[in-house]
Amino acid sequence: MSRNHVRMIAKTVFVKNNNVDAAANVLDGILRKDKILDNIRRNRYYEKPYLKRQRLSFERCKRIYNTDMQKKIAFVMRKNREDPWPR
Repeated sequence: MSRNHVRMIAKTVFVKNNNVDAAANVLDGILRKDKILDNIRRNRYYEKPYLKRQRLSFERCKRIYNTDMQKKIAFVMRKNREDPWPR
């Protein structure tokens, strides 16, 4: 198989009541969640090594930031804590 051709990806979405638009939206969401469309768009053209390093560094920083924010939100939203502003 040539590198220039897109790999065949096996994903199945059922169409209910001949509603193809809804099924297409579901499939688009699945592909977006799996980041398949991003990989296809990114691999369409050559990515220079310095741009690849830059992108990977940004993604790494974003992942660290998101996990840190999730921890902070979980800490703030935890149960069984006393009200800081009693009425």
